[in-house]
Amino acid sequence: MKNLFRIGSLITAFTLILILSSFSSNAKSFNTTEPNIKAYPSSWFVQMKWNKVQVLLRSTSVNLSNATIKLNYPGVKINKVHNFSNSHYVAVDIEIANTAKPGIIAFDITTGAVSNKLEWPLQSRRPGKGTQFAQGVNQSDFIYFLMPDRFSNGNATNDRIAGLKDQSLNRDSIYDRHGGDLQGVQNHLDYIQGMGATTLWMTPVIENDMPNRTEHGYAFTDHYTIEKRFGGDAAYLQLSDALHKRGMKLIQDAVYNHVGLYHFLVQDAPDPNWVHQWPTYTQTNYKEQTFFDPYKASVNNKRMEAGWFVPQMPDMNHQSEFVAQFLIQHALWSIETFGIDGWRIDTYIYNDVNFMNRCNQALVDEYPKMTSFGECWTNSVANQAYFVENNFNIPFKSNLQGAVDFQTLFNGIQPALNEGTDGVNKLYNTLSNDFMYKDPTRNVIFLDNHDMSRSFSTFGNSVPKLKMAIAWLMTCRGIPQLYYGTEVLMKGFSNPDGLVRLDFPGGWAGDQKNTFTEMGLTPDEKEMVHYVKKLGNFRKTASSITGGKMTQYVPENGLYVYFRYDQKQTIMCVMNTSSTDKNIDFVNYTERTAGFKGGMDIVSGEKTGTKCTVPAQTLKLIELTK
Repeated sequence: MKNLFRIGSLITAFTLILILSSFSSNAKSFNTTEPNIKAYPSSWFVQMKWNKVQVLLRSTSVNLSNATIKLNYPGVKINKVHNFSNSHYVAVDIEIANTAKPGIIAFDITTGAVSNKLEWPLQSRRPGKGTQFAQGVNQSDFIYFLMPDRFSNGNATNDRIAGLKDQSLNRDSIYDRHGGDLQGVQNHLDYIQGMGATTLWMTPVIENDMPNRTEHGYAFTDHYTIEKRFGGDAAYLQLSDALHKRGMKLIQDAVYNHVGLYHFLVQDAPDPNWVHQWPTYTQTNYKEQTFFDPYKASVNNKRMEAGWFVPQMPDMNHQSEFVAQFLIQHALWSIETFGIDGWRIDTYIYNDVNFMNRCNQALVDEYPKMTSFGECWTNSVANQAYFVENNFNIPFKSNLQGAVDFQTLFNGIQPALNEGTDGVNKLYNTLSNDFMYKDPTRNVIFLDNHDMSRSFSTFGNSVPKLKMAIAWLMTCRGIPQLYYGTEVLMKGFSNPDGLVRLDFPGGWAGDQKNTFTEMGLTPDEKEMVHYVKKLGNFRKTASSITGGKMTQYVPENGLYVYFRYDQKQTIMCVMNTSSTDKNIDFVNYTERTAGFKGGMDIVSGEKTGTKCTVPAQTLKLIELTK
């Protein structure tokens, strides 16, 4: 405006009046950047196969319902703009050509007489796809699973974050936050890798700005923000980089089924149909059978898929194309941004299965080595197999590569060790049903997790039983996953669930017991830590386990024998679930023992001949020798 008056000093007063009149009637105010407009996704990448991106714009201070949106960036164009019933939102479909270069795309957003500029990064691709990230997870891996809030506090300055709803910080309460974070995890990667683990999986690290019970992380409130109490984006990137420098992998815990009640897409939804709406609160019926039951009532299937998991977690409507785009793009963005290697999908069986196929395929199309496994908490092997790649001749065919294998837990190792000599037959039977899966080695086998009773408690606080379970976990087909603290005999039953989510000993300054240094551990706890390390590290180089085949023999009187083998190595696994010692003879297993003259006990290092004794309540692992 001052410049205009300088010009006006050189012209007539009449002309000046005309100029000012024209300026005031035609010009628009202009903001260089508009911090009150946010974009989802918050950035994208050049040379992606997914090059048609739907950018959801949101502002609580700018009416976007009639906005005119333009951009001028080489290789990028707007295909379509979508308005919603809520004027806080607009969706912009853009297309990014392969010729587009990294830089900042400026969206010119004009509403009435105001023009706002939103700067949106178009970034270079992360190097090393398939070799340094998006590598996938397979049975050569060993997953260590932890809850960041309960593992270790590496940065006390982020324990509370001003503005977030949950300001709790009390280690004496199982329901409050305890202060663990990603720096705490990174500080102890030596320990995790020392256990033999190749891969880290954590409960979700995305923002959970809920009023309470935020320790678990499964109620997202902003997909594009890493939880600040964990250290935010920077800490997650640092942890990912630290893992990859060690040759380790990172699994992200994904949630498509629901969000937190305080997510902005719920509190300020673009349209009512972004989440499933019911006349009154309607909870899922938890009946996965309604997806494949030939006699099902459609109302039951609708409630299974569209019912809310719990009142605090609204159910996302995957049949909305806008919701589908939002969730798929977030998955791709996360992998590229943070260097994710594997994808664990929460509450898989409650999702729209056709949407899940579409999402799974998008990940594989962009990252061919990427693998996903879903939480398929079902009632039988057949039910579980329905939700993964299987050998069924049925109308719907899932493309999910693997499941969190609840069947080998509930109908496998648990009864094998807890139901007398007949229980091990259930483990044998469950594994015999592997013919249903396209590739059962992609299933993730486990002993417990954050939702269920600790395995040590499940096995009656029996060290011998837990040792058997660990030995089975490290040698059975599939990808083993160990829940933090199992190795140090952490116990607790899941009613309430907070009792199975206690702090890892030594993760906080001043802890009287420290697993990392073994200070204060009991003899049994020390022994178990060393036992897990022994088997975890042996497994890394055991080709028969990481890539070989499996043969199992029908159990007899509580004795269950199975083999892992390839051309280089054969391991005989003898599980004696009875209360008496058992004698074994190679002659009874000649299909796998022919040509071998003995072996070596993997744990003790002792040599054995073709005959040996297996003590009661022991799983003896013998590497056969010629």
